[in-house]
Amino acid sequence: MTDAPANTPAANPYAAAGVDTAAGDLAVELMKSAVARTHGPEVLGGVGGFAGLFDVSFLKSFDRPLLATSTDGVGTKVAIAQAIDKHDTIGQDLVGMVVDDIVVVGAKPLFMTDYIACGKVVPQRIADIVAGIARACAETGTALVGGETAEHPGLLGPDDYDVAGAAVGAVEADAVLGADRVADGDVVIAIQSSGFHSNGYSLVRHILASNSIGFSDTSAELGGVVGEVLLEPTRLYTSPLLGLLADPALAGGIHSISHVTGGGIAANLARVLPRGSWSELDRASWSPSSVFRVLADLGGQSLESTEGTWNLGIGMFVVAAPSVADGVIAGLAAAGMPAWVAGRVNFGAAPTVASGADAFEQGAKGVDGGAVRLAGAYAA
Repeated sequence: MTDAPANTPAANPYAAAGVDTAAGDLAVELMKSAVARTHGPEVLGGVGGFAGLFDVSFLKSFDRPLLATSTDGVGTKVAIAQAIDKHDTIGQDLVGMVVDDIVVVGAKPLFMTDYIACGKVVPQRIADIVAGIARACAETGTALVGGETAEHPGLLGPDDYDVAGAAVGAVEADAVLGADRVADGDVVIAIQSSGFHSNGYSLVRHILASNSIGFSDTSAELGGVVGEVLLEPTRLYTSPLLGLLADPALAGGIHSISHVTGGGIAANLARVLPRGSWSELDRASWSPSSVFRVLADLGGQSLESTEGTWNLGIGMFVVAAPSVADGVIAGLAAAGMPAWVAGRVNFGAAPTVASGADAFEQGAKGVDGGAVRLAGAYAA
């Protein structure tokens, strides 16, 4: 037996354990140009550093700058992307879940980082996910300054992955939106969603599995391949809302904003109303799209029973003075976002309503906020 030459490189023990660092390097190369397109002069350095750098010297012009931060993921919607091998929209969902939480307080998002955990690094798949993140970051004026892709063989299957992200924004202290600004008689303006966004997919998947419907199946009722319909990306509200907040004729009349995510419709609005206030949302003011109706029917559910899980066609609420309501709705329409008045805010004791679908929901997620209920029947 002949010994191997002394200069022969040893096999990479990490690769033998299932971690392909070369694939990770290739994924970074494939995503670099997409990430770079989100960078303005405030971003220092390039892709691949240990930490992203962002120049915030412009905050010197603020009287009292506050930083706003948010973190989130996409939930089990990723299972649908994996099932039909389509990964170019899930990144927009991530940005929507994170960045649109920042604009709720009136802040402008500055930068974002992402994290992708996977069982096996498939470079093009990772690049598709990050390209989606980068496109959405560019649309919302957010720099993608860093991220991490972690390969976890044995913990996740070869085709499994999960995504998460965090972002930071800035706002003047005296411009922070919230329940303390809400006044008696304010109108509640609903902004249309693009579908489920990134919430309630565990129920969606349960309903489909119970009916033996696969994500690759074609559904005439849903109007296409099931998985593709359900992957409709989350609508991005940040830029249109920041435009409204920059309009001197409107900004002072916009008092609070709610992002309708986990917890459903009433609970998320209740979080941005003050204790001692209440609002009734008129179900007849909008018509949930067919995707909600079809899945509710398949699950043997009424639309009302899903209001705490699905957004049913409302992605955001803007609570504003009646004097600016028409301007807010017109501004959103000009940005391609249908909006309508769904209710009003009242101060004082809420009417007594029996328990059930029409009962008031008081605050949510630790917030001692207002009381909200949905009333009436949905428009056909």
